[in-house]
Amino acid sequence: MNRELLMLVEAISREKNVERDVVLGAVESALAQATKKLYQGEVDIRVSVDRDSGNYETFRRWLVVPDDAGLQNPEAEELLMDARERVSDVEVGEYIEEAIESVPIGRIGAMAAKQVILQKIRDAEREMLLNDFMSRGERIFTGTVKRMDKGDIIVESGRVEGRLRRSEMIPKENLRSGDRVRAMIMEVDLTLRGAPIILSRSAPEFMIELFRQEVPEIEQGLLEIKSCARDPGSRAKIAVLSHDKRVDPIGTCVGVRGTRVNAVTNELAGERVDIVLWSEDPAQFVIGALAPANVSSIVVDEEKHAMDVVVDEENLAIAIGRGGQNVRLASDLTGWKINIMDAAESAQKQANESDTARRLFMEKLDVDEEIADILIAEGFNSLEEVAYVPLQEMLEIESFDEDTVNELRARAKDALLTMEIAREESVGEVSQDLRDLEGLTPELIAKLAENGVHTRDDLADLAIDELTDLTGQSAEDAKALIMKAREHWFAGQE
Repeated sequence: MNRELLMLVEAISREKNVERDVVLGAVESALAQATKKLYQGEVDIRVSVDRDSGNYETFRRWLVVPDDAGLQNPEAEELLMDARERVSDVEVGEYIEEAIESVPIGRIGAMAAKQVILQKIRDAEREMLLNDFMSRGERIFTGTVKRMDKGDIIVESGRVEGRLRRSEMIPKENLRSGDRVRAMIMEVDLTLRGAPIILSRSAPEFMIELFRQEVPEIEQGLLEIKSCARDPGSRAKIAVLSHDKRVDPIGTCVGVRGTRVNAVTNELAGERVDIVLWSEDPAQFVIGALAPANVSSIVVDEEKHAMDVVVDEENLAIAIGRGGQNVRLASDLTGWKINIMDAAESAQKQANESDTARRLFMEKLDVDEEIADILIAEGFNSLEEVAYVPLQEMLEIESFDEDTVNELRARAKDALLTMEIAREESVGEVSQDLRDLEGLTPELIAKLAENGVHTRDDLADLAIDELTDLTGQSAEDAKALIMKAREHWFAGQE
């Protein structure tokens, strides 16, 4: 029987073009499953088949776990102290084994064994095909639509299948069986049955890869796509940089008479592409990303990683775009929060900020309005700037002498110290349930405490716009934090 087993293994190995060890592993798995049926509970069985003789041994085994962990499955686990009574040098994470009677092959049940073996072989074949496919290093999966699966599309390329989820398709795109499809390979998940290659046609990476294939200069390293933002099927923006002064990045990506960019657009259901020149200067980059709108002025806030962009009335609608599309894509492309406003809104905001700074300086530095206005006119907006900018910069202010400058800096430092002590005292009043709330950083806790938010219920009572005003978060992040704070209100309710 054992010799016949080895002959069968050899035959299956040759027929299916699968390694002999894989088939023997499938046999071991089938024998182990058959043995488990003889026991109550979730026992762990290992079968070892001798690769030369075909003889096999069966072992029941227990995983060694720490003494303080407890037994999650007593049928297949052993505490360390008990395990060491049987094997003195065993360690946590190792197995102790006990030889048991092997199940004769004749009693396994031919159909069950055959199914396990064939499934193992199919898995091995599938893995070999996948490994062969992935070894080619292809980033784009090209195939035909094979079938629909719960709203997803299964795309076949040779004998390899990919899964294009509905959420990763281009909106309003109607793909039918037999259609030719190209999509970006996002990941390979071997735990998925059937189609383990996850595809996307809506990801920014797909557009970048399409340009790489259409524009040889990118592959050659003369050009680089720095970032990409997409509204799939509608509009997109890419930022390009030339590493060779002789190469025009925008013109090269557009191609002669638009051939290159049109090839990408046609592949993406007519998605219009704005090609933007990347710049190390964030303000210049944002100005380019907002094209075709013309920018009048721009104010950069490094701390909030945001920019106030001023445009005239004629360019306001263009800068924002239909449904906010243009400014949203520009923000995604550059990584900066962009606030579009007209000249009147900008003037009003600056007036408000100046008024806030004026009150701060008058109160904390104990100066009159004239001194406060001089500081504001020279570009000072915070106590930190007054206290810590290089001394020489303040000495260059014509209205101030050295004694005045030193006095202002000393007052600013004293005010900051006093405010820090008050802040620490305020943070000390924050309840533990608020401190433990997932998503709250020490910086956010300090900002909340400064504004009288000391408990989880205080936070839960806030409106989204109130929280964004207090912390400077996005509306989406503020909403998530407030909903997290409110979870305990609904605990136990169904």
